[in-house]
Amino acid sequence: MHEISLVRNIFRTLESNFSFEELEKINAIDLKVGLLSNVEPMLMQSAFEAVVSAEGKFQNTKLNILLVPILVHCTTCDQTSEIKEYNFVCTVCGKPNNNVVQGTELLIERVHFN
Repeated sequence: MHEISLVRNIFRTLESNFSFEELEKINAIDLKVGLLSNVEPMLMQSAFEAVVSAEGKFQNTKLNILLVPILVHCTTCDQTSEIKEYNFVCTVCGKPNNNVVQGTELLIERVHFN
């Protein structure tokens, strides 16, 4: 399960950007996950809980996952539209489209402190 290594990377990122005192005050992490990021939110939550339990870090921290839809920008009609069911077609003009402008994200969106 690659979600465990992703959680460990999130922890390393936080540890490299915040002091020990700040890390102790973190109570929630907002993670932005695109549908094309190859991350399953339920597995990510389970991995987060497993790593917190095993490593003893971030015991009082909640992981919030914001699932981001896939958006493509069509150069034919100059419109951005949402992709449903992985059908990469512009929903405005109907042309095939793989110009993804959103949906690949895996970002720490926000860190909440006590």
